[in-house]
Amino acid sequence: MSSRELVVLGTASQVPTRHRNHNGYLLRWDGEGLLFDPGEGTQRQMLRAGVAAHDLNRLCVTHFHGDHSLGLAGVIQRINLDRVPHEITAHYPRSGKRFFDRLRYATAYRETVPIAEVPVDGEGAVLAATPAYTLDARGLSHPVESYGYRLVEPDGRRMLPERLAEHGIKGPDIGRIQREGSLGGVSLDDVSELRRGQRFAFIMDTRLCDGVYALADRVDMLVIESTFLNEDIELAVDHGHLTAGQAASVARDCGVRHLVLTHFSQRYTEPDEFERQARAAGFEGELSVAHDLMRVALPKRR
Repeated sequence: MSSRELVVLGTASQVPTRHRNHNGYLLRWDGEGLLFDPGEGTQRQMLRAGVAAHDLNRLCVTHFHGDHSLGLAGVIQRINLDRVPHEITAHYPRSGKRFFDRLRYATAYRETVPIAEVPVDGEGAVLAATPAYTLDARGLSHPVESYGYRLVEPDGRRMLPERLAEHGIKGPDIGRIQREGSLGGVSLDDVSELRRGQRFAFIMDTRLCDGVYALADRVDMLVIESTFLNEDIELAVDHGHLTAGQAASVARDCGVRHLVLTHFSQRYTEPDEFERQARAAGFEGELSVAHDLMRVALPKRR
């Protein structure tokens, strides 16, 4: 199992189908799990996918339409039933605080796990800063307030063995030059190169807007809604959604490495058409048309 992967729990928009559950996406990032938009039935989908409540560290909700949030009640109660030993943090639009509270306390249960709430207040808000990543949010364009999420790993350095040998640096001195930045007139830049941190973006219900492009900019993996096919673009605009072609054009223009299309209207039964329209839009990177219980590893570093 990859230490960084997307586990797709559900891919339907608005109405689940016989083959598609409501939304739900788990991002495994090293030892942490970020659960995005848990719709109705997410708890059962977690069971089918081999995801435990103990795997969760953050709950991230883009907006409070039911297909993106009704599963919160069951997931939160399962976290407490299983007595998850670590704190869970929930992120959601602050304007939806009343909905979050209703879902969190939808029925009676015993609270055993602290759930911290860090709502999204506005553009570019940094929601979390850990040694492994920063998490922020950008506003989207939908009939209700909605935000997308972007996770960025800090850049690092990759040591170059041949350069180290050339300068006679070995053993404990390698750690010393990493810590201090130079050693005996040799700089860290002389014996290493930049290792760009990996990046992930999650974009659900929205029309094309500035926030979409800011979130998708040069990410290694973009998970993005493509509710409609291109021929239904007027419906997409009217209801605040994207087509497959629009989603792919964003990925193309933003230099995305792996595009994951999801959140499909129940009117469509042929998933291959989403791939065809995405390719026709000129996207040439890795492409996945999501289906329930799919696992997608983040691309390997270049």
